[in-house]
Amino acid sequence: MPVITTVEDLRVLAEKRVPRMFYDYADSGSWTESTYRANESDFQKIKLRQRVAVNMENRSTTTKMIGIDAKMPVAIAPVGLCGMQNADGEIKAAKAAEKFGIPFTLSTMSICSIEDIAEHTTTPFWFQLYMMRDRNAMKKMIERARAARCSALVLTLDLQVIGQRHKDLKNGLTAPPKPTISNIINLMTKPRWCLGMAGTRRHTFRNLVGHVEAVTNMSSLASWTNEQFDPRLSWADVAWVKEQWGGKLILKGIQDLEDAQLAVASGADAIVVSNHGGRQLDGAVSSITALPEIAQAIGDKIEVWMDGGIRSGQDVLKAWALGARGTMIGRAFVYGLGAMGEAGVTKALQIIHKELDITMAFCGHTDIQTVNRNILVPGTYPT
Repeated sequence: MPVITTVEDLRVLAEKRVPRMFYDYADSGSWTESTYRANESDFQKIKLRQRVAVNMENRSTTTKMIGIDAKMPVAIAPVGLCGMQNADGEIKAAKAAEKFGIPFTLSTMSICSIEDIAEHTTTPFWFQLYMMRDRNAMKKMIERARAARCSALVLTLDLQVIGQRHKDLKNGLTAPPKPTISNIINLMTKPRWCLGMAGTRRHTFRNLVGHVEAVTNMSSLASWTNEQFDPRLSWADVAWVKEQWGGKLILKGIQDLEDAQLAVASGADAIVVSNHGGRQLDGAVSSITALPEIAQAIGDKIEVWMDGGIRSGQDVLKAWALGARGTMIGRAFVYGLGAMGEAGVTKALQIIHKELDITMAFCGHTDIQTVNRNILVPGTYPT
């Protein structure tokens, strides 16, 4: 077993252990993947100011995200098909997040259902919803989230139409994978994954199959999804969701200041500056580039978070310094999940937390609440 010291180590191990179509599903962007790459690389341009002769004892990275205690300003982002990265993947990730002390978000497109997560955890989790044409299906989904004691609803705004991800088309992505010759050959090289899948009954989209009329398998689900993702989404629909839910509402997928201001007017509790991990509009700016203007303009009116490209605790600290009062991680935890299941997610969180804690100290702070953009070298960060 290799020594794991970074999220990159987990990625390398996940690539070896997860079937190609599911690894590529998580580790890819749309079209040329320029925004997907920029999300990560733009963090590297931001430089930190090292400070010395500062008492570094009694450090704290704790905060609150929409009033919920978090060990660090990080939440697990909603990621589809986690149960295909590792058997019962969403359950494993939720358990790891709960034990570590950060929020977990379940995707609508998860393999494990809302009820599966509620059954295996005790801390209320968050549920992510897409805007669909079938309002009755949405009402039922919201009711199920309420019955499962979800403490917030995350409404994703940037998937009205689906960006093309070339790797998914080339791999013939399905859940479970179709028994083609190429898939069978690839699966033969992933015995650990196959053994895990043989031991679970969770192989398809359990939030939808059996709950939505006409969705019985992956093929019918694909047809339903193509028909159901609502390209007519408007702020009136956001108001409808808020009324139906009645609880904490987080809007994910904001990249533009005008949209951020409209989000404030909508009465949401938080927004996530996000370009869907570079999986939608290729050529859009990175999330960390879009963050500062939005945070400066509306950060006193609404909680501003960000996701996209976070691979380390240093990235979390840089986002915080630029105004994010929370971050969401997707690929960083998915790599851990694919590599080692629940233990891998825990390892990813431990790595990020340690990097955050130590970097904060080197920058002269012992409490993340006192950190601001003064820890950054002027001219190296977006404004």
